[in-house]
Amino acid sequence: MDKRTFTNRIVVLDTETTGLNPLEGHRIIEIGCVEVVKRRLTGKRFHVYINPDRVIDEGAIAVHGITNQFLDDKPYFAQIVDDFIAFIKDAELVIHNAPFDVGFINKELSRLNNKTGTVKDYSEVFDTLAFARKKHPGQRNSLDALCKRYGIDNSHRDLHGALLDAEILADVFLLMTGGQSSLLDEAQSNTVQPTIHTNAKYEFIGRPRLKIISCTDEELSHHQLRLEAIEKTIGTSIWNQ
Repeated sequence: MDKRTFTNRIVVLDTETTGLNPLEGHRIIEIGCVEVVKRRLTGKRFHVYINPDRVIDEGAIAVHGITNQFLDDKPYFAQIVDDFIAFIKDAELVIHNAPFDVGFINKELSRLNNKTGTVKDYSEVFDTLAFARKKHPGQRNSLDALCKRYGIDNSHRDLHGALLDAEILADVFLLMTGGQSSLLDEAQSNTVQPTIHTNAKYEFIGRPRLKIISCTDEELSHHQLRLEAIEKTIGTSIWNQ
């Protein structure tokens, strides 16, 4: 089992694409990243939609719901690459099935007529899928399966989305690597505003507005049991302070 500790800056990343294989000309159409420092979500994130300058496969649209029409006025990868590199530079990238996303990013970088290099020139990469397969051999280790295993509610995930999946993966990563779940830095909640690089608008693509569902007494009880289990492992949790 990988015994590494995660004490430095981490960026949890996900992408959406026009298809499955960058070697067949498929492109990135969405990048979502969230920052984790000292095992806490800081509220800083990077989120962009990208014009792929090609047709999106129908099968891909069925997965993420993003259409060429929606992307018509979005920037090209070359226009956002500097901001993207600045956000991931010197961080450890946490990605589920990292070869897929890294392969697409590297292909996009290779299209640019300058010395942008590859992902490894800016960041280390931690593959949560490879880690999960070691930790849970012989079991399903998709992001949905891991959410179910670790008690993470992803019922709002009707369609894939890079930022949403990055946020969910951050929760999975923090629980899977030992203990505290996602928690916004106290300083951010008091004084610091999130740093957001985005051209996203969530009311698009005909997705229904999210329903606000209050928890039941039974769910509150399960939550309290979860806190008690955490405290047996790491001591008093911040939720009970």
